[in-house]
Amino acid sequence: MTNQPLVEIQSLSKSYGDVVALDDVSLSINENEFFALLGPSGCGKTTLLRVIAGFEEPDSGAVLLSGSNLLSLPPHKRPINLMFQSYALFPHLSVERNIAYGLQREKLPKEEIRARVDEVLGTVGLRDKAKSRPAQLSGGQRQRVALARAIVKRPRLLLLDEPLSALDRKVRAEMQLELKRLQHEVGITFVVVTHDQEEAMSMADRIAVMSLGQVLQIDTPIGMYQRPSSVFVADFIGTSNMFAGVAAIGGVDVPNLGLLPGKEAVPAVMGPAYLMVRPEDIQIVEGAGLLTGTVLETQFFGGASTIAVLVPGHDSPIVLTCQGSANVTRGAIAQLSWPAEKAVVLSR
Repeated sequence: MTNQPLVEIQSLSKSYGDVVALDDVSLSINENEFFALLGPSGCGKTTLLRVIAGFEEPDSGAVLLSGSNLLSLPPHKRPINLMFQSYALFPHLSVERNIAYGLQREKLPKEEIRARVDEVLGTVGLRDKAKSRPAQLSGGQRQRVALARAIVKRPRLLLLDEPLSALDRKVRAEMQLELKRLQHEVGITFVVVTHDQEEAMSMADRIAVMSLGQVLQIDTPIGMYQRPSSVFVADFIGTSNMFAGVAAIGGVDVPNLGLLPGKEAVPAVMGPAYLMVRPEDIQIVEGAGLLTGTVLETQFFGGASTIAVLVPGHDSPIVLTCQGSANVTRGAIAQLSWPAEKAVVLSR
């Protein structure tokens, strides 16, 4: 992946009356990157996508594509394609004619259209469905047709708005892998909007977490998970155990529980703070641990188990995960511990 940004978004703002949809948003997206905009409903991610596509006019700021101003171009002149949630396929056209539609509108030679449609049908694995109508396809196949129609035009940038939300869980997991494979194969920069953190974590090279029109953090999925910059990000990405107290040297001083060890945040946190520990970083140990509690519940999920432990003085159960089945039973006394470098100190 090159480090030259393909898209640069500079100080973008957009309001609808009193509602601020985008609040001074700046970020850059690299060439051939799979970039995810992640956040709860109403955080501004779809508005940002629509501004890039040209369907919304920002109040201020700039959007550059390879250094050129995109905002001066109407939507149909931008080398960008937007794939909607609903797929918006023509029910009366076959799969191949759905895919060819945009190329026919551009009045490309018939031979070129035929060759490009055939190539993209091969890429998405639908050559055997070329003559089928959308109603004869499964949800996952319709999703592939919509994707094929978007990439056949060879855009520099493909924008996907909640592309997998209409699919059931199993098909969705398959399509996540498929989208990632396709993105590598066709060499197009993908920007996907989603509120599903698992989806973003499994597909994206980098993620921007948004809330209330602002970008809170941009990082790789692993960086975001291990080093969240705020309580909101820690809470939104994955499951976390939070301990509220006051930052101290070596961790956080938590009422009723004492000094719990953690890694200093950057910049160093002073005053009221949370200590965040991920479930997989907490272990049940022999002998004295950092905390002592009673096993409330164990749940087995195939390859791993979740254990909830009630610790006196802490208001919610502490959740930990382990490989395989749990080696403790409900009602047992458990000693809990974690490595200090795995716990993150966050300002509150």
